[in-house]
Amino acid sequence: MTTLPTIVGRQIARVNTRQRSKRLGAFEHLVLRIRASLGRLMRWEFWPSWVLYALLVPHVLLLMIRHRSVTIFTAANPRIPLGGLVGESKWQILDRLPMHAIVPTAVVEPGNIQTRCAALAMLMQARGWSFPLVLKPDVGERGSGVRLVQSDQAAQAYFEEHPERVLAQIYHPGPFEAGVFYIRHPAKKRGRIFSITDKVPPIVIGDGESNLETLIWRNPRYRLQARVFLNRLGPEARRVPRAGETVRLALAGNHCQGTMFLDGDRLLTPALARAIDDIVQAAPGFCFGRFDIRYESVEDFRAGRGFRIVELNGVLSESTNVYDPTFGLLRALRVLMRQWTLAFEIGSENHAQGASKATLPEVLHAVIKHRARRVNQLSD
Repeated sequence: MTTLPTIVGRQIARVNTRQRSKRLGAFEHLVLRIRASLGRLMRWEFWPSWVLYALLVPHVLLLMIRHRSVTIFTAANPRIPLGGLVGESKWQILDRLPMHAIVPTAVVEPGNIQTRCAALAMLMQARGWSFPLVLKPDVGERGSGVRLVQSDQAAQAYFEEHPERVLAQIYHPGPFEAGVFYIRHPAKKRGRIFSITDKVPPIVIGDGESNLETLIWRNPRYRLQARVFLNRLGPEARRVPRAGETVRLALAGNHCQGTMFLDGDRLLTPALARAIDDIVQAAPGFCFGRFDIRYESVEDFRAGRGFRIVELNGVLSESTNVYDPTFGLLRALRVLMRQWTLAFEIGSENHAQGASKATLPEVLHAVIKHRARRVNQLSD
């Protein structure tokens, strides 16, 4: 079985800081900040998402003309609001999947803090759960708001920051995580795996001298997202890990939160494809999207067993293998163009069989409402 140190070894250009001072000097810090800015500019995987999607606009416009509809892709998943375009409830999607296939999950509804804390305590007692737990917004985006809580006090603090509906999940330690993108044409009984993303968590190894901030800035990859890591760590960034200590810098397996994405084609097997398809068969109305999965053993995962689904995302899912550092921009665009072509084709086929599509005003209203919610979350 592959171990966590093996994951660490696969990360890009981990640096050795043993021979350097434990803190960054002002000049070194300036130089590293300049290198980080240039690195983000030169590597498209770190560009703002709107830049990448602006390049896809001509292709999407051609698809709209071809299918004579601006919103036909929202019919790709008939039983998910807007097909999973934006603002969908994570719980409503997970609740339709077989319970044995998902990470144990429960809902904590909005309310006063005492009521919510009591509700969490009751469900933990009823289900035999214990800390740590993962708490996250029921309606979220790109891993924002996901937190590992270790105590009642930490849960209370989370509820104070997040008054909206929250999901509580058992923490699945992995150590492996994958994004499995699945598609099925309505006329076919079985679907297929379009792509797999092998997610490598951001990890630093302590040397007993350097604090976390120094370890991050001296890592050629991590410095490109230093602001993300340091904002999340807060005062913890000044802590000096002991020699050999492994520190994971992100919980959510999202690229924008610091996780490295690799093309996971090596993980794809007929057994895994059958296992994913069997799960989808138990949730009619899902044809297009990405499973976010955690698992303990590569061998078991390739054999189609021993994994749990953390989330299932709909039509706005990305085939995230394109963020593999070895993918060129043109190669990534070809994959995403193919993905959107399939979204329109599947939506059109579902619509022809009676599935409804969202209207343009409905889509615009949902997008505006979701963006307003995101602004509120970020300002809290």
